[in-house]
Amino acid sequence: MLMNGKTAIVTGVGVGLGREVAAALLEQGARVVIAARSGERLAEVAAELDPTGDSILAKVADISDQASCDELAAAALERFGSVDALVQVAAREDAFGGVLDADLERWSQAFETNVVGAMHAIRSCVPAMKEAGGGAIVLVGSQSMFKPSLPQAGYGASKGALLTTMYYLADELGPEGIRVNTVVPSWMWGPNVEMFVDFRAKNENKTREEILGEITGSFALRRMTEDREVADAAAFFCSDLSRGITGQNLLVNCGEMMR
Repeated sequence: MLMNGKTAIVTGVGVGLGREVAAALLEQGARVVIAARSGERLAEVAAELDPTGDSILAKVADISDQASCDELAAAALERFGSVDALVQVAAREDAFGGVLDADLERWSQAFETNVVGAMHAIRSCVPAMKEAGGGAIVLVGSQSMFKPSLPQAGYGASKGALLTTMYYLADELGPEGIRVNTVVPSWMWGPNVEMFVDFRAKNENKTREEILGEITGSFALRRMTEDREVADAAAFFCSDLSRGITGQNLLVNCGEMMR
């Protein structure tokens, strides 16, 4: 297994991508620390993914708070003895609107969470990775960084800033054997998108298949990427199969956009 004997921290674990990342890493033999702001849902996910509890630890954490992130890394070290990978999923997405109608306070909050919050999580994990002689950091971008898609301007801009941050981190941490890469999803078929598609279908008097066809008709694979497929790409970046890769971003989008 690709992650046998290694410990990974996954933030932003709920019903979607974060949960799938944790599942993918567990299947590859990792010990996984899952984090989110909601403790109740976190405990449920931990029980679902590893009923024995042997390879998983649920820890309430808020990436907007450096002390909370420090406690998260310390909990991983105390329970499993190392921090070998971090997958930073936690994000704020509700920064919508164009130039005249955008709520710029929400833009600020998106940057604070998606960029500064990510730095909090990374800063907490780097010392343990340095001590171990290396590690892997995986960030989650968005295709809206490259392809404008209103009303996602604030969210896309914050993820674009995170991408630039990745380049600097990869350059800084490379000599320590720490790799930093970004997976870049677009549409992801999971609970949230499923609800959106069903909502559109009901309101437009169409079938789910018709709505999906309208969205994915121009995609090379003619379908929507699933949460788990993005999670598998993140697991690849965590593993030694990508040991020669850093400072890169990988589109996982079923060929919706090619670059």
